[in-house]
Amino acid sequence: MINIILPVDFSEATDKLLDGAIKFANQTNGKICLIHVAPTDIGFAIGDMGFQYFPEIEQNEIKQELVELNTLEQRIIAQGVDCEHLLKQGIAGDVILEYAKEKAAEYIVMGSHGRSNMYDVFVGSLTKELTRKSHVPVLVIPIH
Repeated sequence: MINIILPVDFSEATDKLLDGAIKFANQTNGKICLIHVAPTDIGFAIGDMGFQYFPEIEQNEIKQELVELNTLEQRIIAQGVDCEHLLKQGIAGDVILEYAKEKAAEYIVMGSHGRSNMYDVFVGSLTKELTRKSHVPVLVIPIH
């Protein structure tokens, strides 16, 4: 069985990405390793007193994201595909590549929104970054 890394961000594209990853896992006898990378600044806010940290905001957000990951994991398992999940805070590209190495992954599955190069210049693209830096193949699923 091969390990397939599937980063998720809980956006509208997640369902289509999940469907593509499940199909791919079924074709390759793969196990999906879901990962969500939360930003390290979840609990920070700017107010009259400058930057303030609110640990309860961070804890609540992390709890909600774990619930969402568990839900996605159950959807994958219900389709007959082995699955596990991880939530970690950090810089998304670095954390995903580290997880892929840790799991000895065969593939990373990412989505492409089909936006223009100008979008990548101003906003950046995690998919583009991973295709450049990854030592394992990155399967890109078009999300329209």
